[in-house]
Amino acid sequence: MSDNKKVLILGYSLTGRASAKYFLKKGYDVFISEFSPMNAKDENDVKELINLGAKVEFGGHSDKFINGSLFVIISPSIKDDAPVIKKIKSLNIPIYSDIEYTGINLNYRDKMILITGTNGKTTTTMLTSFILSEKYNAPYVGNVGVPPLSVMEDDNNLPDYLCVEASSYQLHYSTKLMPKISILCNITPDHISWHNGMEGYIKDKTDILKRADENCYVILNYDDPYTKTFVSDIKAKIYYFSLSKINYENNCYIKDNAIYFKDEKIINTNEINMAGNHNMQNVMCAVTASKIIGLDNETIKNAIKKFRSPSHRLEFIAKIKNTSYYNDSKATNPEASNVAINAFEGKKVSLIAGGRDKNTPLDEFVSYIKKRINKVVLIGEAKERFKCALLNQGFNNIKEESTLEEAIDEAGKDNPDIVLFSPACASFDMFDNFEARGEAFRKYVLQKRTSE
Repeated sequence: MSDNKKVLILGYSLTGRASAKYFLKKGYDVFISEFSPMNAKDENDVKELINLGAKVEFGGHSDKFINGSLFVIISPSIKDDAPVIKKIKSLNIPIYSDIEYTGINLNYRDKMILITGTNGKTTTTMLTSFILSEKYNAPYVGNVGVPPLSVMEDDNNLPDYLCVEASSYQLHYSTKLMPKISILCNITPDHISWHNGMEGYIKDKTDILKRADENCYVILNYDDPYTKTFVSDIKAKIYYFSLSKINYENNCYIKDNAIYFKDEKIINTNEINMAGNHNMQNVMCAVTASKIIGLDNETIKNAIKKFRSPSHRLEFIAKIKNTSYYNDSKATNPEASNVAINAFEGKKVSLIAGGRDKNTPLDEFVSYIKKRINKVVLIGEAKERFKCALLNQGFNNIKEESTLEEAIDEAGKDNPDIVLFSPACASFDMFDNFEARGEAFRKYVLQKRTSE
């Protein structure tokens, strides 16, 4: 096979494996290059890819794998100042995220609903997919854990729409993508070091909105203070969502405990099986996208009523005696935990927090705790900084535990209304990822319910 069919998959990851399988099936000469050594757990998957025809290297990026590549599909976490990226750019080899390749090269620009934001994007992506799937083949893909190329292999069963969750990393490498519909849920500080500061983070989140032309639609959070800083640069048709009615023609809002779209009532908020204002915002995003596509109100309402929160996102696990236990392991930054804390106004709440510290500011987080939380139980590497921040602002009901299980026991001791596990930190000090952390919480709470 000639070099003009050579594709470099940079990074052995979920994205990399799915992309390799897609391009192998389409007849490309696939090279997979990973900087880290191979893990023993990957051995069988690597053998499978080699048997399918892929060339695979671990422990570095060789010129043999890079040179002559037609284009590169990149794993999103690789920083663009890495030597391998500089090398690829010096050779003028195009670099795509798998999202951008799908949108541009597979002509899915007009069939793509792209959802991004610091918090809420997974729920919004899954809910939008859930609603559209009432009428269409509309899978959720992207940062939600399903690589888009994995649903594009069968030419006889291609999606009608793609509901794409896009991380800031993926958007950084999607410099030409222009979806028909783009949603920005919100912006709060996150991944700041990767983006070389807040300005770089905002740029990577909003460039795709500024790129959209007059034939595109952009859905924005009217209540988010960052919106006004970039909205004047958007040429696309703008739709706003808000927790209260706003004076704007293309709007989705809440009035009298119901969600409205352009003054048409869609659903009562008490019919939605998710807690908190942040989830009402997620619902409004999905409603707006569904209405732009043309779904009727009854279809939208019925789908929302059937939908349940995704795992690890303010997920109700069980009620033990009079205490409800919620798993919000996906809250890997203080801003995400603030949202969860606000969902239980007026309740007696014990909060379990801590993990690997992202060193994001804690002032607002502590302020929310002082207003809403009765007791804080801290775990993980961040314990000391979080404890100091709480004490410095006069919050003293703090306990420290060594394990998540001990923290769950301590949080439930005073019979609160709610035990909320919303760590405000990454998981990597104690767990492989936030999913493993959330599953550990779920398992122990269910075990605790059985024993009591």
